Amino acid sequence: MSMAPFGTPQAKNQPGERRRPEGWPVGSFGDYSSAQAAVDMLSDSGDFPVNELTIVGVDLMEVERVVGRLTWGRVLAAGAASGAWLGLFVGVLMSLFNDGLVAPMIYGIVMGVIFGLIAAAVPYAASKGRRDFATTTQIVAGRYDVLCSPGHARRARDEIARANLGGRHSTGR
Repeated sequence: MSMAPFGTPQAKNQPGERRRPEGWPVGSFGDYSSAQAAVDMLSDSGDFPVNELTIVGVDLMEVERVVGRLTWGRVLAAGAASGAWLGLFVGVLMSLFNDGLVAPMIYGIVMGVIFGLIAAAVPYAASKGRRDFATTTQIVAGRYDVLCSPGHARRARDEIARANLGGRHSTGR
């Protein structure tokens, strides 16, 4: 552990750092929640230095799930709803600086709906039916490995194995 300014300890695993994870594998799990449970178990032991652990997603893949079919009605309804919310926000801001309360909000909503309809219709029409479905995209891992610094790896591996958390445990180095 390095020292940060004013003598406070600085954790080794800083958020936002872009570097490959280091350490020995102490457990491998089929889902993130199981890997997280292993780290939580080590944390609950009280004296284990959890800042020496890293959860790493391995065998990453992009998964695109089809959630529905797009039609002109759905596209225009979604555009109108999105525009109405934006228009309501603009209308509230306009009402703060005008005498009336309701008129600026109604004007904002109407203009927002018009803008939302145009903003949704133009890209959908330009696609010419090549993509008539809606999707969500996620990055998922095939497995999640818990890595630990070499000085604490044996203890971490043994405690995870003793807790029988259902992971495939490494044999150590």
